[in-house]
Amino acid sequence: MEIKYTRQGDYLIPNLYLDNDEDCGRIGKYGTLRLHFIAQNKEALYETLLMTNKLTHHLLLVSDSCESLYKILMEDYIKNDEKLSEKSKESNPLEWAELMNNYKNIAEEIVLNEYVFE
Repeated sequence: MEIKYTRQGDYLIPNLYLDNDEDCGRIGKYGTLRLHFIAQNKEALYETLLMTNKLTHHLLLVSDSCESLYKILMEDYIKNDEKLSEKSKESNPLEWAELMNNYKNIAEEIVLNEYVFE
């Protein structure tokens, strides 16, 4: 990809643009978190993705991967823990909610460490 520049006084400013022909989808929570992380902590990666017009694709990929991993983890936790059954939910809803929140926090931490903050 060839980048063209426009002269502004003594500076050459790159002509950056986004292609409008691709379907963007939804970036979501994890994609937004990834955007903020790479913009603040991995500036070279951020600028490279931005200049090569791959930032949106990267964020969509991270968002989709995170959401699917989170879903898989939660399904696995629910399937393997007897305390998360509907019967347990009816008999002791506070314990069920506490356990569910713990599993949600664990799954979220795994997803964030694996994909967003790498």
